[in-house]
Amino acid sequence: MAYMNAEPFLTFNPRPEAIPIGHAAGLLEDDHGGQVFIHGMLWHSWTTGDDTSKRLAAVSLWRMKAASAAEIGHAFGVIEDTIWHWHRTLNTTGLNSLTSEKRGPKGGSKLTKEVITRIQQLRASGLTLTATAAQTGVSEFSVRRAMKLDPATGQPPVPGQDLRTADLTEAIQEELPILPTPAPRTEERLAASTGTLTEAVPVFTPAAKIPYAGLLLALPALEATGLLSCVHQVYSALKPGFYGLNTTILEAVLRTLAGEPRAEGARRLKPADLGRILGLDRAPEVKTIRRKHQELAAQTHAVELLVALGKHHLASTEPTGEGDALGLLLYVDGHVRSYQGSKKIGKQYSTRLKYPVPASMETWVSDASGAPVFMVMAAPSKNLVGELRGLVPQLRTLVGDQRRVLIGFDREGWSPALFEYLYEQGFDVLTWRKGSIPDLDPGIFRKARFTNQWGQDHEWKQAADTVVGVEVDAKARKNAEAAGEASDETGALVPSVGVTVDGMFGMRQVSRIVAAGKQVRESTGEADRQIHLLTTNTTLSAGELIFHIGRRWRQENYFRYARQHFALDSHDTYQHTVDDVTRSVPNPAKEKAKQARDAAAAVVSTLSSVADAQMLRLNTPEPGETRVVSNAEVNQINAPVIKAEQALHKATKKWEKIPARLPLGEVNPGQLVLETEHKQLLHAVRMSAFNASMAMVADIRSHTGLRSVFKDANEFVRQALTGSGDLDPRTDGFLDVVLDPLPTRRETVALGEMCERLSETRTRYPGTDRVLRYRVKNHC
Repeated sequence: MAYMNAEPFLTFNPRPEAIPIGHAAGLLEDDHGGQVFIHGMLWHSWTTGDDTSKRLAAVSLWRMKAASAAEIGHAFGVIEDTIWHWHRTLNTTGLNSLTSEKRGPKGGSKLTKEVITRIQQLRASGLTLTATAAQTGVSEFSVRRAMKLDPATGQPPVPGQDLRTADLTEAIQEELPILPTPAPRTEERLAASTGTLTEAVPVFTPAAKIPYAGLLLALPALEATGLLSCVHQVYSALKPGFYGLNTTILEAVLRTLAGEPRAEGARRLKPADLGRILGLDRAPEVKTIRRKHQELAAQTHAVELLVALGKHHLASTEPTGEGDALGLLLYVDGHVRSYQGSKKIGKQYSTRLKYPVPASMETWVSDASGAPVFMVMAAPSKNLVGELRGLVPQLRTLVGDQRRVLIGFDREGWSPALFEYLYEQGFDVLTWRKGSIPDLDPGIFRKARFTNQWGQDHEWKQAADTVVGVEVDAKARKNAEAAGEASDETGALVPSVGVTVDGMFGMRQVSRIVAAGKQVRESTGEADRQIHLLTTNTTLSAGELIFHIGRRWRQENYFRYARQHFALDSHDTYQHTVDDVTRSVPNPAKEKAKQARDAAAAVVSTLSSVADAQMLRLNTPEPGETRVVSNAEVNQINAPVIKAEQALHKATKKWEKIPARLPLGEVNPGQLVLETEHKQLLHAVRMSAFNASMAMVADIRSHTGLRSVFKDANEFVRQALTGSGDLDPRTDGFLDVVLDPLPTRRETVALGEMCERLSETRTRYPGTDRVLRYRVKNHC
């Protein structure tokens, strides 16, 4: 078989002095103009001063993909962005837009060769963009541009050329070995096995392309949560071993941020990969993790840790309202953690599943943004009203001062007596009104407005602000009504806010007119309905109160998000204890007897109606007819009623004799309660991980190019945390984290901006004196 030999390409450089452009083109310029050759053939030419034709040649080369924008820019003496700018200008405004009118500053550039060299030296030493710009007297944009220039020529470097100091960071990165063997820790492991080592200190090995290097981005935000400091404040050191208290907590947080919040998730992460991030030869595996967590749980300090974290969180919380009108806003809600195992666990009603399930009850406290602050394991069968009463001392401890706190919760916490108690303890309530009341006069409704912390305006077209009284003491109210002193709940004569008069507690009511739901429209035929929120706060505007009651859903959003990403409902241990057999619980037999009594009463009512109808017919003869009703007929008609009344009497007596409550041991012997200490410990760790990630989201939203899209910021942070990168500990006192670029240019720029801000925090890696410095490859 014969093969055809392809002819070689014609040489594209007619003269040796021509500047090569890619593999196919060349540029030749002299005093008379310029010429572009493609494969040795003249393709484009221009005369001296004809900048429009020269720029058109450059754009045309890029359009036909003869070379990259960087290669074309180098040949024509411009940067890569200029080629793109010419291309966009030609597409939008035509050929005349490529004229050579000078734009921008008329003076010479501040980026002289000396300044470029100085900037690159400062950046190579680890100085931030802001500090470098301040020392050299140029803008941050000029610093970024200088990092892309060759200091010898002041021009963009030729692709593939050695840049000397033009990119010292890149040169360092190239020297790092890819995933080398971690530093051996043989002696320390031997010491740990003999019980003479308290904890192995982090030792980092210079390495490139490390998986999960992005997890180190969370350390500044994690330090702001105070988790590690609170852990050391509350817990004593673990038993001597290779993995100590710092490593145990840090491993749990970083593994959670990597998407594996449960201990079993360690099986899906390579121990060597996560070990490099921890500064160890390998991270602990599942059995070790469980043993360490159990050792911490045995110290029974989980509640103290949650209180310490909550105090740290609220101490740095700024007022949520305008000025000092609102000292602090907290949301409280219960969460049902269902159980699917075979153990005999008490049932709780799940609003999410719409039926009772074996479960444990948790009460969560969140701040105004929905971030978790504190949680307690609720006692079995205890409702939100009882939990709120029990939380008052702990909430005051968390706040740490006498700031008046606004507590928001849903209708499950409805109790006028609770509202009065909370007000006396220095807390204001914010909740929806329960039950139905007569509609207010539509003429009192006005517009309400509020501008939130992000500068977003909110407006409600119909809102009314009134003062009402809610019944606290029914007996006192009846006595006042008998004396003619009390008013109804919607009358004008009601107590002032926070005052109790004749069994009525005064509260502020903010009402709105909203579209009625389908059921209301079908039952009443009305298209609108009124809804009412109650509060004891008198300083906030009606618009701000409506805004804050709507933000209570942020707590529900946290429950949903944490179920998906932070194992909120996971059972990290299946240990259990026997429930308190002496605890008083409702007697199920009482409810069954009540149902039997109600059924008997319904039968009496039905038979009485039938007997009344029969007696009416007997006593109403036809016109002209005379009839005598005998006792026998009457007795026959009333006999079924009498029999049913006797059955009702027996059912009532039986119901009255049955006690309403009994000890749990008699009602449900052998009932168990899931272990709480271990779960609360991990809740504290995962709460800190969540708050750290949300702090990063807020920073992205406020200070980078992703500020306009909040959803993108969440996805971006999860992507950045699981990204790869290089670790360079070769500079004493520093740990350089050089991250790989993200898939898109927009995300890479945002990551670089975030790295600049994180580097300025000068956060130290836990357990070392190394300051973390962050940057992104190819991003100056």
